[in-house]
Amino acid sequence: FVKGVAGLTPEKLAKGDEWIQSIQAINGLMDLAPAFDTDTLYVDDWTKVSMEEMNFGQEQHMFCQPLEVEALPVRNWCMIYSAKAANAGDANSLGYQVQVVVLKGRAAELINGIVTDLQEGFDEYFCLASLLSLALPVVAGSQLSSAIDPSQWVNARGKADSLTSKMTLEEKSSMVTGTFDGTCIEHIAPLKRLGFGGLCIQDGPIGLRLGDLVSVFPTGVTTAATWDRQLMALRGEAMAEEFKAKGAHVILGPVAGALGRSPYGGRNWEGFSPDPYLTGIAMGETIRAIQDTGVQATAKHLVGNEQETQRKPTLINGKMVDAVSSNIDDRTMHELYMWPFADAVHAGVSSVMCGYNRVNGTYSCENKHLINNLLKKELGFEGYVMSDFLATPPGFGPVKAGLDMNQPGPVNPLSPVDTYWGDNLVECVKNKTLSESDLNGMVRRILTPYFYLGQDKDYPSKDPSSQPLVYNGFGYPYPGPSPVGRDVRGNHSALIREIAAAGTVLLKNQGSILPLNKSLTNIGLFGNDAADPSVGTLFSDHDGIDIGTLISGGGSGSGRPSYVISPLDTFKSYAKANGKRLQYVTNNTAILSIMPGLYPWPAVCIVFLKSFATEGFDRKTLVADDNSVQVVNSIASRCPRRTVVVTHSGGPDVMPWATNPNVSAIVAAHYPGQESGNSILDVLIGKVNPSGKLPYTIAKKEEDYNGKITNITGSAAEDSSNWQSEFSEGLFIDYRHFENKGLEPLYEFGYGLSYTTFKLSSTLVVSSANKISARASPSNATLTLGGNPHLWETVIKCHVEVSNTGRVVGATVIQLYASLPKNNIPANSPVRMLRGFEKVYLDPGEAKRVSFALRRRDLSYWDVTIQDWMVPKGGIKLSVGFSSKDLRSSTTVQLVK
Repeated sequence: FVKGVAGLTPEKLAKGDEWIQSIQAINGLMDLAPAFDTDTLYVDDWTKVSMEEMNFGQEQHMFCQPLEVEALPVRNWCMIYSAKAANAGDANSLGYQVQVVVLKGRAAELINGIVTDLQEGFDEYFCLASLLSLALPVVAGSQLSSAIDPSQWVNARGKADSLTSKMTLEEKSSMVTGTFDGTCIEHIAPLKRLGFGGLCIQDGPIGLRLGDLVSVFPTGVTTAATWDRQLMALRGEAMAEEFKAKGAHVILGPVAGALGRSPYGGRNWEGFSPDPYLTGIAMGETIRAIQDTGVQATAKHLVGNEQETQRKPTLINGKMVDAVSSNIDDRTMHELYMWPFADAVHAGVSSVMCGYNRVNGTYSCENKHLINNLLKKELGFEGYVMSDFLATPPGFGPVKAGLDMNQPGPVNPLSPVDTYWGDNLVECVKNKTLSESDLNGMVRRILTPYFYLGQDKDYPSKDPSSQPLVYNGFGYPYPGPSPVGRDVRGNHSALIREIAAAGTVLLKNQGSILPLNKSLTNIGLFGNDAADPSVGTLFSDHDGIDIGTLISGGGSGSGRPSYVISPLDTFKSYAKANGKRLQYVTNNTAILSIMPGLYPWPAVCIVFLKSFATEGFDRKTLVADDNSVQVVNSIASRCPRRTVVVTHSGGPDVMPWATNPNVSAIVAAHYPGQESGNSILDVLIGKVNPSGKLPYTIAKKEEDYNGKITNITGSAAEDSSNWQSEFSEGLFIDYRHFENKGLEPLYEFGYGLSYTTFKLSSTLVVSSANKISARASPSNATLTLGGNPHLWETVIKCHVEVSNTGRVVGATVIQLYASLPKNNIPANSPVRMLRGFEKVYLDPGEAKRVSFALRRRDLSYWDVTIQDWMVPKGGIKLSVGFSSKDLRSSTTVQLVK
């Protein structure tokens, strides 16, 4: 912490008196962070050092002592500075006692951008820390610079070029063509002659799917519902630790597409939110944390992979029919669907995966405009583009379009030798169809992240438990006994439980029925989602979905838990430990009967519902599964004003029973991962105060949603030209659509209740707003990850104060929305767009300042004529509040000269 001295004011700082020197000193310390060992805690002391002697780059002023770190919680992932003036009256003899604590390598990145706020926010205490509950003033905003170190990247690229130069043509072709050896779901073969150990590539976005003794984490949508940057990062770090310990070099995640254009999308749950800003922040935090752990992240699926119906070429009535084409206009492409991929590239993502679908008529994996122009040229992507599994079209088109890696390599896993690439690429080079320099470039893109992340040195071996699972998955008999896998779970169950609880959204709480009163002695649990999964520890993505709680959706993005804690498990333990009666019926058909065995009728009835979503299929309805409406109404009629409904779903569920006066509480728990029961019990009994917010909109009825799934039937389905999904809604999806059409949702985007209350205790104050040109000047930077670096520069800083006006500790999310001036932007622009958020933890009666740093890109629109981002003239309205509809304070700022 930095303790202010009496008389110090922001005005003095702005005038540049001697106190500016303290800021410079602290800012100088920040530059030392990369020199510290990333796994060790150091304390450096400068005592009574005059300003003239303060040369922070010289070793004589550094006294480093490694300390024990085992007792420190991982959430203290930050850098803390403390400074005290020795003599406030004499600038020449001004000295400091400065202590720097560096806990992790990401510290410098997390602190960056906060130091500059010192001038405007120097109160009595100022904590320069990452965005934790420790901080008094909280600063929101994406990272201002790329996570990639340019010099280290150039060095890694040099190593990649050096190794490539030693390869034969055949070895180069093997570097870009997957091979099926069964050890990983996807694989690049080793080159033992050159000391290259190969690449193990594994699913997926919620944990290592094909492996034993691994964790299943909360899904993307659950994580987005936390609105907590720190938890997003910790989840990425923990997953990467398990992948690395299993010998996997590449994680096939996180997911930015499906973005969530349609609430019916079968894979929406793998991603984060239909809002591109929220998804972009989650992508950036996840990728940085994964790669800080030394594992490559893959941003997928590029792009427009918004439905499962006809997502890939399909045989219909004996005719091979092309995949659906997602037809997206230029502005929508930039502002909506490519937006989170820009965040991924800015975060230094190693790989981007193209999808199965067509984009504007051309398959994603051979779409030159998409890969070479938008991704590699405009966004400055330096890594490699890999195909989705079997998504590489035949022919030379994908190579010309910019595809760097064909996975899994074979045309069919059941015929592991036949491939479109491999020896065919060698022949292409020999007959001059493909230049060897282009092939070298593909290899270099693959090897550069490998060297940059240090995967060439002492990387763990591949875990043997994956091989029988891969073999069995493709119908191959595994020879011999199944090997035992390495247990890589560590203490991740605690983090999984924390994230799942933080991503639980309290939607309704009439009469404060929650948290459950400790005096209740008779509790009823109802619904098949409360029970244990029917196949126990062998649970896989499509097995047992009709019986037992849902912890994730299905398909390649799912997980293979070593255990599942069901709600019934935890309530049994809770009832036994606290002397309570627990009655339960987990057969939904039986619930619709008289149920004479229940006696006396429970004092509170908790109904568990679920909605299964999976890769390969889109949802047919947004009503929860298994007669959910009848189940809720049946219980509510027998348990009037004492019924609580909990949903486990990967996205919006319509709730016809939500207005039933006998339903007193509704809780959206999403897909929570393996600690399902523990996390929901924590919330229901008040051990955890719910703080989740909806990362999507819940409509009053299904018809209020747009973005319907394209599904051609009958003989017309046999004609590829009919499979056109027109994204005619443009930028208007989810809450933007509801606001544009004047539709009142049941529960709006960003909504969520708490067991305490909050208020904004000040108006929104703009502390700085740079006068800028409408168009960013060109950049001459060596690396332009995420596009023109000027787009990532902060142009507005503002702040607001929030306080906890209730009686219990809690957290809320302050959300900032921007409205561009209607008369100076193109037609069909959203009313408002999320452009900032911060989760704030507060004790009763406590208040904190929340600061936002808005970047140029946040306040720009894509001009389709000049093909660039433009900040409009006129007043830009900034609004803050607790949801997209509950906005409490606004101000207007004009940026363009």
